[in-house]
Amino acid sequence: TVAHGFPHRPNCLAFDPKLGLLAIGTRSGLLRVYGKPGVELEAKLDSEMEIRQVLFIENRGQLITLCEDSTICLWEVNAKNDKGLSYTVLEKVKTNENFSKEHREGNLKQVTTISVDSQNTVILVGTRSGNIYMLDLTTLELTDQIIYQDVVLQNIPDDHKKTNPGEVEIISEKPNAEGKFMIGYNKGLMVLWDNNALVAEQFYIANQQLESLCWLRNGEQFMSSHNDGSYIVWKVDDNIQPSEPPKFPYGPFPCKPIRKLIWKTVRNNDDFIVFSGGMPRSTFGDKNTVSVIQGTPERGKHIAFDFTSKIIDFLIIDGDDDEEFDNPKALIVLVEEEIVAIDLKSEDWLQFHLPYLWSVHSSAITNCQYYAEVPEELFEKIFEAGKRQTVGKYSLVEWPIFGGERVKSDFAESKDILITGHEDGSVRFWNVGNVNLEHIYTLHTSKLFRSSDDICNIDGDDVPLTEEELDWPPFRKVGTYDPFSDDVRLSIRKVVLCPLNNILVVAGTAGQVLVFSLKDEDVEEPLNISLANIVTEGDGFVWKGHGRLNPANGVLKLEAGFQLLSLLQLSPPAGVTALALHSNMALLAAGTSYGFVLFDYMQNKVVISKCTLNNVDVNAIAGGDALITRRKSFKKSLRESFRRLRKGRSQRDKQSDKRTSSPTSSPSSFSPVKSAETSLKSTSATVDDGMVKVKIERVDKKTVERQVEARSTKDGTGSMVRCLYFAKVCISNTDNVQTPTLWVGTNAGSIFVFAITVPSEDKRDSALVTCQLAKEIQLKHKAPVIFIHIVDTTGNPLPDVYEESSGKVKTYASTGPCRVLICSEEQFKLFTLPALKPHCKAKLTAQEGSRARRIALGKFIAKSDEKHVEHCLMCLSNQGDITIYSLNDLKRQLQATCTKREDINGISSLTFSRNAEGMYLQSPCEFRRFSLSARRCLRVRCEIALPEGSRPTKDVRPPLAAASVERENKDVSNDETQKDSSLKQEESEAPETTVNQETPTSGLGEDETTSASGTMNEVANEVQQESSPEKSETIVNGETGGTEEVSQILNESHISSFSNDTSLNITIDSVRNHMTYVIKFLACIFTLFFP
Repeated sequence: TVAHGFPHRPNCLAFDPKLGLLAIGTRSGLLRVYGKPGVELEAKLDSEMEIRQVLFIENRGQLITLCEDSTICLWEVNAKNDKGLSYTVLEKVKTNENFSKEHREGNLKQVTTISVDSQNTVILVGTRSGNIYMLDLTTLELTDQIIYQDVVLQNIPDDHKKTNPGEVEIISEKPNAEGKFMIGYNKGLMVLWDNNALVAEQFYIANQQLESLCWLRNGEQFMSSHNDGSYIVWKVDDNIQPSEPPKFPYGPFPCKPIRKLIWKTVRNNDDFIVFSGGMPRSTFGDKNTVSVIQGTPERGKHIAFDFTSKIIDFLIIDGDDDEEFDNPKALIVLVEEEIVAIDLKSEDWLQFHLPYLWSVHSSAITNCQYYAEVPEELFEKIFEAGKRQTVGKYSLVEWPIFGGERVKSDFAESKDILITGHEDGSVRFWNVGNVNLEHIYTLHTSKLFRSSDDICNIDGDDVPLTEEELDWPPFRKVGTYDPFSDDVRLSIRKVVLCPLNNILVVAGTAGQVLVFSLKDEDVEEPLNISLANIVTEGDGFVWKGHGRLNPANGVLKLEAGFQLLSLLQLSPPAGVTALALHSNMALLAAGTSYGFVLFDYMQNKVVISKCTLNNVDVNAIAGGDALITRRKSFKKSLRESFRRLRKGRSQRDKQSDKRTSSPTSSPSSFSPVKSAETSLKSTSATVDDGMVKVKIERVDKKTVERQVEARSTKDGTGSMVRCLYFAKVCISNTDNVQTPTLWVGTNAGSIFVFAITVPSEDKRDSALVTCQLAKEIQLKHKAPVIFIHIVDTTGNPLPDVYEESSGKVKTYASTGPCRVLICSEEQFKLFTLPALKPHCKAKLTAQEGSRARRIALGKFIAKSDEKHVEHCLMCLSNQGDITIYSLNDLKRQLQATCTKREDINGISSLTFSRNAEGMYLQSPCEFRRFSLSARRCLRVRCEIALPEGSRPTKDVRPPLAAASVERENKDVSNDETQKDSSLKQEESEAPETTVNQETPTSGLGEDETTSASGTMNEVANEVQQESSPEKSETIVNGETGGTEEVSQILNESHISSFSNDTSLNITIDSVRNHMTYVIKFLACIFTLFFP
């Protein structure tokens, strides 16, 4: 599977300038690495845990992550080979849990920040206690060096020691000075620490809490930002206090903290200062900004980029390799809901057009449709229309993230389009023909309507702002994410596209149905508006919902792209629940909770409108059970309420009596709960006024399936239209003539079949289209009908308009007998036409609680032979499972889990394509793409080449910290105890002595520790000299070897190799030599502590 969109809940950001890779860590433990378009890597932590910080080890294809529980992980970009195809994967190779264990016991060792030195050898770990620990980057083990906070503070004057400096906020190495770090503490203290001399060179004290710190490129100055909205420029020679006063970019009134700050230099131009936050609290405290200043805030170039979601992090990508200047070229800003890239080389600092990481949920997604293999001409027209929309809005410079190369695969890329409808009334088109999801066009339906709401001035908005107030701060809105909708009635419910005639139909929440046609040029035209009344006032129905939208007045200027042909407004203005289009006949059908309409958009006339409400539905939906209408007095309403209560009680009593009575009723008697085998039954058709009524009969019971319950229609939802379908098929029992038909399925299990008469082509503009009811079917279990399709006797489906005209589908037998596939939420059944005799069925309710949620037909092409094609039924259930059925006999072919049953948004958003692929929202901002066909399996395959020798090949272990030694010596004790019982007492005492030797609280100085280490090395050398190749053999990793191999292990890792290599086994012949070694080792330890 492939993920499309933006990662959910991002939390940190990193960039490797040498390899050109961008990394994003999330709060759910997901780590993603991005390069040039088509280069994406993904890995996940073992548990769903927040990644708080991510760092690249530059030019080595390695990353360090800090997790929520203070676990530190090392990740690597490694090459893999699959059937001769080389590609790159991201995998976790090492983990350090030392701080995680301490973190569970208390918070003093909770890790607050990590940093890597310029030599890529050591990870510096800052903690809440103020101490800094060091990890060897190769082994991820603790070294024995710790920078204690009290040692750092020894030379600070007593006047500045009144309060604890707090936790370590930031660690930043000084440029061009290896081993010198600036340590920034939470409460404002900054210390320049020389790790080579183990002394503090300078102290810098700010009066406000420290938020961020950055160096100037030459290392002579640095800048700090604080929680009062100020930043300070320091010189390295400053002592305690800065030579310049703090600067407030948006002062003098109280401001929000400047969370992060970056200082960049430019050749032959002013420096860049980039920071997040710092806005005035009272006026713009709700703004999420990243400010870019080139020069001074007063006279330089200054823009405050305004985002609609919280800022997570940002970074700057430098330009050409200049030894003296940074020359920044791009600003990358990661916010909660999107990522934005700014071109700092352009004159107006324009945005980059994203090749991936698009915010698909810029407005909440309400509907999506997946169209595979659309005509290239249509695709190009949509793409060109989208380019016109972005002229002047985006930079033309190449995307600045350039790492890796995409690996060619056998996946045949095609022109696939994903269409998403949104809450703000917009319809967006996405290119999903390859790994990347790229935005290509947006249609805004809100421009066709005017808002009737009056906006009141609040908070002093009636006082006009001065020109100076309007220009300061210099905000610029960037990004596409906009969670606010002006009117919820604009929300898109249904979208249908005809790739043949370039017709798009969009239906909304307020009963608006819009018909668009794709055009190449701008036009100015008035709106063509038609009104369709589904329910009239004479039906006793009173609409209490929202009003319909008000169309825009006058002549509208329509841009090139999809232009409005016709606007159909349904009454009552309820949300559209079903939509169908037949572009060759210029007809569309739209259904709501109250009925449906057949509309001729060529003549802008309603062909037929039918209300599906009955008396029960009218009372329930109109609010007769809950609301008191003006037509009734209070006394009458109260009397009717008590009558309904008594009636409901009496009905319950009758039902309980039936349950307790003897089951001797006849088989034909009706019960609310039918057996599991009840379904659409064989029909005996009696012709009456052109209508065929279908009789329901009982079939034999099967004990293997759960019962199919007969649903009640008293909830008022039975009238909802769930499915609409156009088909040219024979429905008459008297003649074998195929006629255009409209099939309508409702929530109560009713199916209406209408015969349509379309005038000839020469009279199409003037003659009217007619429609009459031909058949009516009622499912006995009354489950919602959600899918209808015509298939032939061999299981090939009736092609749609585009497939039929393009000749892509040639397998359907248009002249022979055919069948209709009717799918409800609980079962699927094939009927022969026109007699409507049942052919076969499949019950989804054999699995407890399972209901069909999405159904489509898919084309499966054999991987070995593309000429072999089969069509199958694809069904997504409310359990998150996808099941595939054959079309000729409805036999189950495959069942697989797609998503969790609790993922309601994912299940409701899933859409299938005709090529047996699909997409669903795995989070509000990201699609997950999957394939049910082996031939259409899309994988992310890329290759990231590392420079030769970029990673150290020799695993050299550092001096171990006391905690590591203690843990490893305990392992030695357990291992040796199992191998030789005679060594049990000696080995259990050895680790205890070693811990006492190296623990800082033991009182030993640095010289004594070094002496102890040297003594252990001498012991190891003696063991090597005394061992004989003829008398001693060792088994290492399953292979026998002489003492030369043992000598090499001892030389590389000293005495700790015995505790590290648990696979080393001692043979019977060498027990004597090992005993000699143990005795000498214990003697050395005894001499150290008892001289």
